[in-house]
Amino acid sequence: MLRFLKYFKGFEWAIIVLLILLNVGQAILDLTLPEYMGSIVELVLAKATISEVVVEGLIMLSIALGSILLLIISDFIASILAARYTMRMRGLVFNKVQSMSQATMNNFTTASLITRNTNDITQVGNALSMGFKIAIYAPVIAIMALLKIINKSAELSVATAVSIVALVLLIGIIFGFAVPKFSKIQKLTDSVNGINRENLIGLRVVRAYNAENYQKDKFEKTNNNLKRENIIVGRLMSVLNPVMTLIMNGLSLAIVWISAYLISDNLLDIPTMTEFTMYAMQVVMGFLLLSIIFILVPRATVSLKRIYEVLDAKETIFDSNANEKSINNENLQENQQSGNLNNLVVTSENKDCPIVEFKDVCFKYPDAEQSVLNNISFKCYKGQTVAFIGSTGSGKSTLINLIPRFYDATSGEILINGKDIKEYTLKNLHSLMGYVPQKGMLFKGTVKYNVDFGENNLSDEQIEWALKTSQAYDFVKKMGGLDAEISQNGSNLSGGQKQRISIARAIASKPPICIFDDSFSALDYKTDKKVRSLLQKEMAESTKFIVAQRIGTIKDADIIVVLDSGEIVGIGKHEELIKNCQVYQEIANSQLSKEEINATIKK
Repeated sequence: MLRFLKYFKGFEWAIIVLLILLNVGQAILDLTLPEYMGSIVELVLAKATISEVVVEGLIMLSIALGSILLLIISDFIASILAARYTMRMRGLVFNKVQSMSQATMNNFTTASLITRNTNDITQVGNALSMGFKIAIYAPVIAIMALLKIINKSAELSVATAVSIVALVLLIGIIFGFAVPKFSKIQKLTDSVNGINRENLIGLRVVRAYNAENYQKDKFEKTNNNLKRENIIVGRLMSVLNPVMTLIMNGLSLAIVWISAYLISDNLLDIPTMTEFTMYAMQVVMGFLLLSIIFILVPRATVSLKRIYEVLDAKETIFDSNANEKSINNENLQENQQSGNLNNLVVTSENKDCPIVEFKDVCFKYPDAEQSVLNNISFKCYKGQTVAFIGSTGSGKSTLINLIPRFYDATSGEILINGKDIKEYTLKNLHSLMGYVPQKGMLFKGTVKYNVDFGENNLSDEQIEWALKTSQAYDFVKKMGGLDAEISQNGSNLSGGQKQRISIARAIASKPPICIFDDSFSALDYKTDKKVRSLLQKEMAESTKFIVAQRIGTIKDADIIVVLDSGEIVGIGKHEELIKNCQVYQEIANSQLSKEEINATIKK
């Protein structure tokens, strides 16, 4: 639990010290009030003048105002402390998620990560802003008030002690039942967010299949579970205030009743009784405030645990600290923007070295029993186009996701420029690549922002070149040019338009390696052919990897790799594979006419 303290910085420790001083000062001021109240009662009983009573009353009022002022200042700086702390924690969680490998990310759901970085951190912030000052003020006032009354009357002290014991037992019983519920509530919040997110993303599918009632029932079931747990906790907490009020009023009644006997026997005077009553209420109030801590801290503890699970998630892919001789990080962007790829990848020492080479690569997902890829070996050179084709689930996307190290190979080696990719820093490795995922992902912002994504700092001319090459320039111009707005996830664009802008983003910096993961599937045949033709011409220096389902998309590739059940069953050109690879022949028979196949065979 105390781990959270290490995330405070220098200035915040100064705020914490100031908070302690302010709350201790407030407690001391509050503890002087009973003394002045006793003094006023004594003056009234002694039939003092009005002016003497007024003077004591004004001093008491000044102390009360001073206490209120300290409380206001304390609340203000506590909110600053909480805001700064939660901002830092959100940044840490966000940056951790940004740096997670795909394998690590799979240990969490998207909804859970969103909840942890919003709701959980908010719980911690609430506990910090409200709980921190209470945690200082309540013990101080309770202990000091106890010390004030402990020698005044043994009988009244016993009554106070009984009330405190009853209070502690009540708090213990309630929170013994409530604390386990807090963890369950946060998990159910994850589920509600997950269902909400799933429903919003798949809204068209839900409507197309008239599945609104099914989704509604699923949401209501989880929502009712969350409601039930919240009601249980709410009912438990609702017992707290009335019972505490009963204990406080019962203690006041007990003090007055016992004091009546003591005063009649001349063992106690009225001013002392008045002081004792106020101090006893302060003791009980201290414990009452501590009960608020017991509400905030368990929830914050559960939330902190969930946050730490993200921050402590073990990475499976680590950055390399090796000296990268073939890549100079200082001139990386300059070389990319100028289109001078020779200095980036192929040096004079290794000009005959393959750009990318797979050596007996195998891969299986974490906790999986069977490998997805087995004994994958091939090599390609500068400027070549390498295509991957195979049935669904054959491992095409998994294979190319190993190149940018979204996953690490279970065994074998992947070399770029003759060097294992694990020897590159992830930043430099990714700077060598343009990547288009299966599902075109666009961000809210302008077309220019989406194409010039990352740290490329491209000129308008370079962006326009990329858009023209990807056949996106015409519709972008109709939208309003480079400053045209794109909605979140590109919801104001068609599937083909999103793919073309995604392709433009991948090629804009002219990277040495381009990866297209089934990124031509939403294009019509004419546009597909034109884009591939322009890529071959404009990106002649780049090595291109293409995953596709259509033979028409890949038949002009320099190397075609045919996958089946995670193994290479054929490798070569279109003309070679259609003659001697059965799997490729089956795909060709399903997509091409007999005339086209026969014409290819005769070549």
